[in-house]
Amino acid sequence: MRVLLIGFRGQLGSDLRLAFEGEQLALAGREHVLVQDAAQVDAIVDAVRPQLILNTSAFHVVDECEVHPDAAFAVNLFGVGNLARAARRVNATLVHFSTDYVFDSPRRTPYVETDAPCPKCVYGASKAAGELLLAALWEKHFIFRVSGLYGYAGSREKGTNFVEMMIERARQGQPLHVVHDQRTTPTSTRDAAAAVRQVASTEAWGLYHLTCAGECSWYEFACAIFELTGMKADITPVDSSAFPTKARRPQYSVLDNQRLRNEGFDDLPHWRESLARYIAGRAAAGKI
Repeated sequence: MRVLLIGFRGQLGSDLRLAFEGEQLALAGREHVLVQDAAQVDAIVDAVRPQLILNTSAFHVVDECEVHPDAAFAVNLFGVGNLARAARRVNATLVHFSTDYVFDSPRRTPYVETDAPCPKCVYGASKAAGELLLAALWEKHFIFRVSGLYGYAGSREKGTNFVEMMIERARQGQPLHVVHDQRTTPTSTRDAAAAVRQVASTEAWGLYHLTCAGECSWYEFACAIFELTGMKADITPVDSSAFPTKARRPQYSVLDNQRLRNEGFDDLPHWRESLARYIAGRAAAGKI
């Protein structure tokens, strides 16, 4: 199968590259294609003639989205439209990734795929709009909503991920203040990529939630990191108000992989199990 992977250097892209080893894999970064440029999208799709397109590109620096909404919508909405039209033209399946930030309401129970998006920040709004445009333009698509991603490649924008940031700051002896009033589900990019490979090999197109099982606050996640690494840390739970930001973050954005189970696919493991595997991998690589 000919596969075009857009955004292969990022956390998720790096693990998708591993998950799709053995396929005819064409790799594209920002130097090859900017999805907001329709001509560039058409050129690379015409050159590769993929049967499957994996799109991990996104404008996802959440606070920057508030400052530059036009740039956020250019990538997260119009870029998705460019890819959808190109995929339709060559009859390729398009895999696109969205976010738990499309939800931000007072509820405190996990969201399923049939719940209506209710974003309260530009990033979430731009991603929700991209979902709708893709669904309207091309039937052969998968949209995977993910949350709290961490992977061995780290985040290109931040240069790290939450796990590595906590470990490094604890190693330096820095006091840590971590929010306890935002609940989500941390998700390993390796687990997410494996699930994408399984689902994308079928024609069960549409929208899926794709996160590890369970839920926790960022403070609980940090405590689990130190428990599993055996590190001592000076860590204090704080309210979100301790960290004023331009963009509002959801207080509760836990996703339930209901459709994944209903379609008969393997569900993802509990977030603590995935974290333990990630920490063990770091230890095996001599990083602890």
